[in-house]
Amino acid sequence: MQKERVMLRAAGGIPYELTRGRVKRLNLHVRRDGTVALSIPLRTTLEAADAYVIAEAEWIRAAQARQAAREKRQEELPDKAAALAHFTAMSDKVYPAFAGVLGGQKPTIKVRSMTSRWGVCHMAKRQITFALQLYNMPEAAQIYVVVHEYCHFLQPNHSPAFWAEVAKLMPDWKARRDLLK
Repeated sequence: MQKERVMLRAAGGIPYELTRGRVKRLNLHVRRDGTVALSIPLRTTLEAADAYVIAEAEWIRAAQARQAAREKRQEELPDKAAALAHFTAMSDKVYPAFAGVLGGQKPTIKVRSMTSRWGVCHMAKRQITFALQLYNMPEAAQIYVVVHEYCHFLQPNHSPAFWAEVAKLMPDWKARRDLLK
């Protein structure tokens, strides 16, 4: 078994970290900090690696721009108290449509930093938690997430019945959801 070798290279004006090892194909990755990493099979030439980076330069730069924008949004997050007040006010606007199913008792609203979800509904606890990062998304997307989480009190999963409930309250939910991407 051969050891992996790591070296720093540049191609097409893009610096990248090259790892040569026991992989089946070329694997390109743009890290959270915007650095580029490429893993290549042992038999792939350095010229082929450079050519691959050059061929993917447009994708790399777009991915780096997305990462930079994500980092900028992270830096501009409000404190949790301000975000909680914001999402509570937004929740209060949606709540009347669900008051009957919730027995007239509003759910507890919480906010925390989450990287893979915009919101979570804990039906048993009557609690909705919103991602702090949602605060920086467009208001139309935020209200979509609020409605989405409330609809889980009607349908616990993402079945067609769930999406029908979302569509009743928000016919343009797909366009709003796309704003989160």
